[in-house]
Amino acid sequence: MRSLESFLTLRILLLALPGAIFIWLYLNKLELLWHWHAIALFCYVLFTALLTVTIKFQVFRSYNRATLHLDAIKQEDFNQFAKSPFPEGKVKQFHQHLSQLSTTLQANKSRNDQHIFLVYKLISELTSPILVFNQKQQLTFANDAFQQLYNQPWQMQRLSTPQLLDLSFQGNHWVFNKAVSKWQIKHSEFIDNEEQYLLLVFIDIESALRENQLKAWQQIIRVLSHEIRNSLTPVSSMAETLAEKALVDRDKQILSVITDRCSHLQSFVDRYSTISKQIELKRSDVSIDYLTNLLHKLFASKHVSLESSLETIWVDISFFEQVLINLTKNAFEANASTVKINIDEVDHHIIIEVVDDGHGFNNLDNLFVPLYTTKPDGQGIGLSFCRNIIEQHDGVIELHNNTNKGVTVMIILPVKK
Repeated sequence: MRSLESFLTLRILLLALPGAIFIWLYLNKLELLWHWHAIALFCYVLFTALLTVTIKFQVFRSYNRATLHLDAIKQEDFNQFAKSPFPEGKVKQFHQHLSQLSTTLQANKSRNDQHIFLVYKLISELTSPILVFNQKQQLTFANDAFQQLYNQPWQMQRLSTPQLLDLSFQGNHWVFNKAVSKWQIKHSEFIDNEEQYLLLVFIDIESALRENQLKAWQQIIRVLSHEIRNSLTPVSSMAETLAEKALVDRDKQILSVITDRCSHLQSFVDRYSTISKQIELKRSDVSIDYLTNLLHKLFASKHVSLESSLETIWVDISFFEQVLINLTKNAFEANASTVKINIDEVDHHIIIEVVDDGHGFNNLDNLFVPLYTTKPDGQGIGLSFCRNIIEQHDGVIELHNNTNKGVTVMIILPVKK
């Protein structure tokens, strides 16, 4: 007996067999004609068959309902519950267990869905580019930082394969062929709705290297500042004392030069120490007209233009105006004849472009390195100061040589929060 159906059929037949024998013997005792025997046995067999069908239907009805319940669970529909055909007993308990299973699975699914939602929410909030591919190696989700890689929203590349996105798997890690030196890719996998997904996280190793570099410079700055100040203070004091006691004008002049150079060196150390310090910003809505008038006054004899579709920008004016002054001054020192500044809002960011027609730069990689300068009398502080101010505004500053001549400095700032 390999099935419940055959088991029930055989047991009912075995129970009905004594009845058939009893009817046959009883009819023989009454000495009725044979056709009455046939009719009686036929009725008994028909009754037995109907009883068998009724019993099997009643038994299997509970299994059929349980099967429908399990199919609903398989389809992750946990709101359907099969009612037991028997109000008491083991079958009732069986259906109660199925209902408890549905409730438990529903709670687990809700919890997992919430976790997945939080994962995607976290991905959306992160500033590092993150890409999600399904089992078919198709892009199904990415965060807004996707634009850092491809200069367009990720929705325009939906269902693209890694190959179309210039990604390749080499050895045991993913590589971004478009900019190998800038990005390092970490990958992992997760399962959602029984489907496996690939998660690629892009890490800007340049920013990490720059952070380590900044820490090294800060340490150097602290040491140099301490030693220089300790030496300048007594030298300047002695030079002033000797200048007061000197009788020869030439000696006074020499000591005065020493005092002035000590003061200049002290000022340089103080200024240089500010390029890596955290600054307390006091942002406000600054009028574009104010910035325009400021530049026209400071560079009255130069060709400086400022165009903007905005009326105000949200910055710390005392520091931001110094950034614009430094960039404009650098452009004219690079033999630029005109400087054009454009300020616009694009995709909830303020884009500022400072474009000049000067001679440009031969080595763009070292421009933001402290103390590096291409000017004979430069100090290598200006651009480092500008980057520090912009980054403390939660912004980004980039510098590129133009196709023909000159340089474009692009500053990206967040809009007012």
